Amino acid sequence: MTDLVNTINGFVWSSALVWLCLGAGLFFSLWTRFVQVRGFPEMLRILFSGGESREGISTFQALAVSLSGRVGTGNIAGVAAAIGFGGPGAVFWMWVVAFLGASTAYVESTLGQIYKEVDEGQYRGGPAFYFEKALGLKWYGWVFAIVTVFACGILLPGVQANAIGNAVDLAVGGGEPLATPFGEVSLAKLLMGAAVTAALAVIIFGGVKRIAHFTQYVVPFMALAYIISALVIIAMHLGELPGVFRLILDDAFTPMAGFGAVIGWGVKRGIYSNEAGQGTGPHAASAAEVEHPAQQGLVQAFSVYVDTLFVCTATAFMILITGAYHVTGIDPSVSGGALAASVDPNSPAFTQLAVSEVFTGLGEPFIAVALFFFAFTTLLSYYYIAETNVAWIKRTLHVPGLMLLLKFALLGSAFYGALRAAGTAWAMGDIGVGVMAWLNIVGILLIFLIARPAMRALRDYEAQRRAGVTHYTFDPKALGIRNADFWEERLARRGDD
Repeated sequence: MTDLVNTINGFVWSSALVWLCLGAGLFFSLWTRFVQVRGFPEMLRILFSGGESREGISTFQALAVSLSGRVGTGNIAGVAAAIGFGGPGAVFWMWVVAFLGASTAYVESTLGQIYKEVDEGQYRGGPAFYFEKALGLKWYGWVFAIVTVFACGILLPGVQANAIGNAVDLAVGGGEPLATPFGEVSLAKLLMGAAVTAALAVIIFGGVKRIAHFTQYVVPFMALAYIISALVIIAMHLGELPGVFRLILDDAFTPMAGFGAVIGWGVKRGIYSNEAGQGTGPHAASAAEVEHPAQQGLVQAFSVYVDTLFVCTATAFMILITGAYHVTGIDPSVSGGALAASVDPNSPAFTQLAVSEVFTGLGEPFIAVALFFFAFTTLLSYYYIAETNVAWIKRTLHVPGLMLLLKFALLGSAFYGALRAAGTAWAMGDIGVGVMAWLNIVGILLIFLIARPAMRALRDYEAQRRAGVTHYTFDPKALGIRNADFWEERLARRGDD
C-alpha cells in the first residue's frame, strides 16, 4: 500500500507540476501587473469593510475560513518536511511560490465570486462552478468535484489528524502500544483520534455558518499566539538571524539535497500550506458577501501572505535558528542540523524540539496545542469544501444521503488518520493536493485564454476605485462576462428598486 501510494505521488508531483505552479504564478503576476504588491493597501482596507448577510458570510469570516484551510499542519510539520527532505533552501522556494501564488489566488478566488450561486439560502461557488460556466465544460467540473470530495473528504483529513496524534504522542509519551483493529497504536493517539472526531462531529453537523463563526475567532488568535512565540525565540537568537538568511539563500541555489529536491519540496509544501492554485480557496471566497468579485480576490491573495510569509517563515526560523533539524541522507555536520536522522521530518518533531531548545519542557505541549487548533480548523475547512462540491453534484445527481455519507467518511478518515504512519498519511494527502492543483491551474489558464473574466473584473474594480465611488457595482454583461447569473440578477433587483 505504501509503495503504491508513493509511486502515484511521485507521478502526480513530477517536475511538470512544480514548474506549472511557478509558471502560472509568474504568468498571472505579469498580467495583473503584480496585483499582490500594488493592491496590498486595498487588501487591508477591504478586509474589515464587509458585513454578513442572510446568504453570505463577511469578508473577514471568509478570510478566516480560508485561512483555517491554509494555516494548518503544513505550517508546522510541512515546513519541517520541506527542510528535512529538501534542505534549508526549500524555505526560499516556499517564499517564491507564495509571492507568485498570491496572484493565482486572486484569479481563482475572483472567478469563484463571479460564478457563485445561491444554494438553499447560502452562497456556493468554486472551481466546479466556474469550469461549468466560464469554460462550458460541465464534465470538467464533474471531474474536479469528484476529485475534491475524495481529496478533502478522505485523503487530506488524515494528514491533519495524524499530525495532532503525533504531536500529542511526543508531548505526553505514547506508553505501551495497544492492539487495535488498525494495528498497534499508543493510547495517546487512540484517545486523541476519538476526541478530534467527536469535536469535529459537533461542528460539521452545524453547517457553514457555525464553521465561519468558529474560525473567525480561533484562526486569528492561534496564528497570532504562534507568531508571537516564534518572535520571542527569534529575539533570543537575534545575532544568529543573518546566518539563517544566508543559509536559506545559499542552499536555495547550491542545495544540499539536490536542485530538484530543494525546489520540489519547497513548492510542494508551499502549495500544501498556502493552497494557491490548488482550488480550495475559491470555495470560502465564494461564500463572502461583497460588492464586487475583485474584492474577495484581493483578500484571498492577502491570506497567502499570512500563511506562508508569516506563519511558515516563523516555523522555519525557529527550526533553523535552533538547529533542530536534519536533512535526509546528509550528515548533520554537513547540513548544520543537530537532530539525529531517526527523527521523522514528516512529523511535528522538528518544531516541537526547536521550541524546547528555548523553553525547556514546554515545546512539545505548546506545539501540540497549537497544532490541534491549526489542524482542527483545517479539518473544518476540508469539510466545507467537500460539502460545496457534493452540493454541486446534487444539482444533477439526486441521490439522498450524500451529505450524511460525506460527514461520516470525513469523520472516519480523521479517526483513522490519527493512528496512521506519518509518511503514508502525508503521501496520500499530497496526491489529493497534486491532482486538484493540476485540474485547477490548467482550468483557470484555459479560462484566461478564452475570456479573462478575472482580469476584466480587476480593471473594472480599479476604474471604480479611481473614480472614488461610494458603493461598488459589478455588471458582468457590460464587461463581456457571460453566465455570471448571480451578479446579473443582483443588478436587475437593484434596478427595479
